[in-house]
Amino acid sequence: MYPLSMDTPSPFSPPFPLQNTSSKFQSLNLQHYLEQPEAQQHQLQPQQAAVEQVNDESLHGSSIKNPESGVGSTHVFVNHSATAYHVTFNQDYGCFAIGTDRGFGVYNCVPFGESFCRNFENIGGIGIIEMLFRSNILAFVGHGDHPQYPRNKVMIWDDQQSRCIHELCFRSEVRCIRLRKDCLVVVLEHKIFVYNFSNLELLFQIETTTNPKGLCEVSQTTDQLVLVCPGLRKGQVWVKHNASKSTKSIVAHDSVLACFALTREGNLLATASTKGTLIRIFNTLEGTLLQEVRRGLDRAEIYSLSFSPTAQWLAVSSDKGTVHVFSIKVNLGNRSTDKSNCSSNSRVSVAASSSFSFIRGALPKYFSSEWSVAQCRLPGVSQYIVTFGNENNTLIILGWDGSFFRCKFDPASGKEMTQLEYHNFLEPEEPCN
Repeated sequence: MYPLSMDTPSPFSPPFPLQNTSSKFQSLNLQHYLEQPEAQQHQLQPQQAAVEQVNDESLHGSSIKNPESGVGSTHVFVNHSATAYHVTFNQDYGCFAIGTDRGFGVYNCVPFGESFCRNFENIGGIGIIEMLFRSNILAFVGHGDHPQYPRNKVMIWDDQQSRCIHELCFRSEVRCIRLRKDCLVVVLEHKIFVYNFSNLELLFQIETTTNPKGLCEVSQTTDQLVLVCPGLRKGQVWVKHNASKSTKSIVAHDSVLACFALTREGNLLATASTKGTLIRIFNTLEGTLLQEVRRGLDRAEIYSLSFSPTAQWLAVSSDKGTVHVFSIKVNLGNRSTDKSNCSSNSRVSVAASSSFSFIRGALPKYFSSEWSVAQCRLPGVSQYIVTFGNENNTLIILGWDGSFFRCKFDPASGKEMTQLEYHNFLEPEEPCN
C-alpha cells in the first residue's frame, strides 16, 4: 500500500480525572525549576555540572543522603563497569543521559566529558531517563533486577535538591517519557498521557495500537506542541498540531512501525517499519509523502532516526552495525547552508540516486531508489543511537556498551566516515580520594 494521509476525527481525548494516575506531591509547582536563565542552559563544559548544585560537595564524591527517597549521590561510579539500560540525547543534542543498573549520569558531547553521575545507595536501576534541556530537572523510570523505582512510576528528579520532587503512578509499565519546557508526555503500551509541566495537570490522553517500544516524539523549538505517535492501525501515524487543534493520520507503512523522528520544529517526519529497508519522509502539516530513501535490501531493525538541525541530512542506525546518512531534498525556508554546501548537495543528489534511473520502471523499484551518501560500520553488536554534531558533517554515535563515537562524513565522495573521537562512558574511573 502506498502511504496515505487523511484528516480524521481527533483521537485525543479531553482531560478528565484518571483513576490509574496518582500524584504523591500534589501541592508542588514545577514552574520555579523550569525558569532557568537561558545562558546557563547552554554553557555545559566537561567535568562541570549540567545542573545547578546545592553546593560543591555534591560534585566531589560525597554522599548526599535523602531521608525521603533513600538515595545517595556521588560523582563517579564504583570501580567496576556499570550496565547501561537506557541512553538518550537531550533536546538540543548537546549532551546525553544514561540510566544504569545503579543510577544515572549526564555527559557532555562536544567536548566529551562526564558532567555528573548519581549512584543510588541500594544500587537501584534506572531504565528510562529523559533530560529537560540542560536544566536541573530529569524524569526517569526504574528498571532491572533491582529497580530503584517501580516500572509503572515516572519520577521527576530535581538535581538541585538531589531528590525526587514528584511522581506519577500508572496501572501498567511506562514505555517512554518525553519532555518539553511546557509539557510532560508519558507513554504506556496502549495509551499516552500529556501533562502541563508547570502544574502536572492532565491536558489530554491518546489511545494507540500496541506500542511496546513507546514510540512518541514531540517538537522542541516551537511554542506550539507537535506530537507524533502510532495510530490505532498497523503502520499508521498520528500527528497532532496543538496550535490548530488538528490531527493528521498518515498510513506510513504496511508493516508495524519500528522508529520515527521529528525535526526540531516538528515540520518533517521520518518513519521506518519493522522491515527496515525504506525510510519515508512526510510533511507533518499536510501529511504528504515528500521523499523515500533506501537503507538496504535486507530486513533490519532500525534503532534510531535523526534529522540534522537544518533538515539537510537524515541519519539512520540499525542492527546491521551501520549508520547511514541520507540527503534530504525537501526545500525548507529555514536552511542556512552556504553556496558550497548547496553545490556539494547537488552533486550528492546525483550520486545518491541509482545509476539505473535511466530505465526506471523497467527494473524492480530498488534500482531507482535513493541510497545513502555516507556510511559508517560500527564494531560489536551493541545497539546504537545517532545524532548530528555541532560541526558541519559530523555525527555523534552512542552505544549501549558505552561507546561514544564522533565521526565526519564527506557527502560528495560517498566514502566511509572518518572517526574523529572515541570514548567509553561506562569504563570505571579511578576512585575519588
